[in-house]
Amino acid sequence: MGDESTTTTTSKDVVKQQREDDDVLHRDPGYFQYYSQLQHQQNMLQDYVRTSAYHSAITGNGPALFRNRLVMDVGAGSGILSYFAVQAGAQKVYAVEASGMAQKMRHILDAAKAKPARNAYLADRVDVVASKIEEPSLLEKVPQVDVIISEPIGVLLVHERMLESYVYARDKFLKPGGAMLPSSGTIHLAPLSDGALWNETITKARFWQQDSFYGVDLNPYFAPSFNEYFSAPVVGCFSPHTLMSDSVPHEVDFHTVTMEELKEFTIPINWTIKYTGIMHGVAGWFDLGFVPPMSSLHSGALPNATYMSTSPASPATHWQQVRMLLQQPLAVNAGQVVRGQVHMKVNDQRSYDITATLIVLDAAESAVLSDAQAMEVAEKQQSRMRTAVWLLHDQIYNYSYTGDPTEATKPEAANMYLPAETLLAESTGAPMDPQQMQSILANVFAGVQAQPEKMQE
Repeated sequence: MGDESTTTTTSKDVVKQQREDDDVLHRDPGYFQYYSQLQHQQNMLQDYVRTSAYHSAITGNGPALFRNRLVMDVGAGSGILSYFAVQAGAQKVYAVEASGMAQKMRHILDAAKAKPARNAYLADRVDVVASKIEEPSLLEKVPQVDVIISEPIGVLLVHERMLESYVYARDKFLKPGGAMLPSSGTIHLAPLSDGALWNETITKARFWQQDSFYGVDLNPYFAPSFNEYFSAPVVGCFSPHTLMSDSVPHEVDFHTVTMEELKEFTIPINWTIKYTGIMHGVAGWFDLGFVPPMSSLHSGALPNATYMSTSPASPATHWQQVRMLLQQPLAVNAGQVVRGQVHMKVNDQRSYDITATLIVLDAAESAVLSDAQAMEVAEKQQSRMRTAVWLLHDQIYNYSYTGDPTEATKPEAANMYLPAETLLAESTGAPMDPQQMQSILANVFAGVQAQPEKMQE
């Protein structure tokens, strides 16, 4: 580490830093214990979508970004991203890891110096820093770097709150104009029709509606169990054919997002419903972007852009997707618009409390009503509105969907129904205007009237 690039701080700064980051430094040690186990690291390494995306993003930007540069790997885990950075030409990588994996990484690095050597290219290129990134003393031990790499992602992008450590590292250790990989993340939310999952959930809650369970009336437990089951997001893959609309995106730029913006944010909802059916909840997933800024590249170089998606239409990852159920499903018609918001706020469980307000409007209404006016309409007609509270840390898991290629893809298989004119247009090959539709229906009706005896048969 060169002294000329080491950040210096006064004792007053350190005291202030300790106070500012106290909540981070004293989070549940069970979190770090979990990630100290090789079996959990293996689970992530075997996620080929995740691992190959990072490998492509790092090595693909080797000559342009990593060559002869200082790199920090935040939450290094098994160290795999650090090793990729060395493969990409990094001069030195500071692998910062708070769990017991910091010690286990040294097995790899010691073997790089042994005879015969394993991974000899790693010798003296990776410094393991056994510490939380927020430790104030780290400012005196680790220099400013050109690139920060990390895999700080949880379910729905933000679960586990590791993104805060990623942003903290950016603010304290990244040189001006430096790069972060990944550079952005996008949360996607979409309306979901999933009667099977909803029925499974209510069946679990109804267990508590027993009048005599070994002589005990369990009904007083039903209300809290009902709230508990429906506030628990369901993690697992699901069919993309259960989505009733295109998703709304919420992008987080890791180069510019503030700590405050990570801790509390609102995602505006505006879904144009494609199918008539029952909306049972909200589906969520995320995308990642790996696009280094031009300011971070060697002179004359161009960035290599890599993207990764965890959507239900993409290959499965260990993050899978999440489904958040409404306590009372919502009937919607094709062409209607669902407006509202999903609000996300951090809690002390390394996760988020999620609250949602969703309102059904006809398309013509939605075009002229402000958000406040839409809320007024919903309050007068409660059947048009649903509210929900979901606790992201109380995840439960459902692995019933296997992605069977023989699965029926028609919407009616999921109890979602296209408008008649859309169905007819599938065969004519062209959209059908209302007059054509009326003419066809009139002819059908006339035929029925002309042959009443056949209809009776």
